[in-house]
Amino acid sequence: MTGNRGKRLNQYISDYVVFDLETTGVRPDTDEIIEISAIRVREHKAVDEYSTLVNPGMHIPAAASRVNHITDDMVAEAPELAEALGDFLEFVGNDILVGHNIHSFDLNFICQGALRIFGTAVDNDYIDTLYMARQCLPELSHHKLSDVAAYFHISTEGAHRALADCAMNQKCYEEMGKIFRQRQKAQPGILCPKCGSEMVKRKGMYGEFYGCSSFPRCRGTRKI
Repeated sequence: MTGNRGKRLNQYISDYVVFDLETTGVRPDTDEIIEISAIRVREHKAVDEYSTLVNPGMHIPAAASRVNHITDDMVAEAPELAEALGDFLEFVGNDILVGHNIHSFDLNFICQGALRIFGTAVDNDYIDTLYMARQCLPELSHHKLSDVAAYFHISTEGAHRALADCAMNQKCYEEMGKIFRQRQKAQPGILCPKCGSEMVKRKGMYGEFYGCSSFPRCRGTRKI
């Protein structure tokens, strides 16, 4: 996990940028981004979008193409990562980022790319809807984006292309937000005294305690 990033939040907000990547594989140290898409949201409504294929400078493995249907021919004339990532970061600005499994996947590629190319951190705070889905929809056996979309009867057409996944996830986030807001009213969350992120229950050597959800970036704790 790349550490040059903002805090992971557990919130339902009205203004944000939802984003998604397609890549040649799962390792940011050896694989490359081949598509970046983002949708800007204001007052819970999509108002603008950014989307581009990216020339990775390498052959796209067949296994990746089978998932996202992006081929070498499609990216041959696409911008390289330096241009695409720069435009993406300009589009995002200081907004909070929203995405599915971005804590463990997409942000690793974005942060590592920004550090390698521009020598900068991506310190936008972010909300990972995978964690939100596990919290709001515990009855689901799996919490992939397609599972969450199916639960809310949201179309999964075009899945595994970045812009389609952004649109799908934006709708899922808004639906989960209604559940999240109801639960927060019934049982307000506990915030970390160090960074302000929500604290979650964890088990340690001496029993349960509250730990910061932004661990390991923040190691705030509190007794139960």
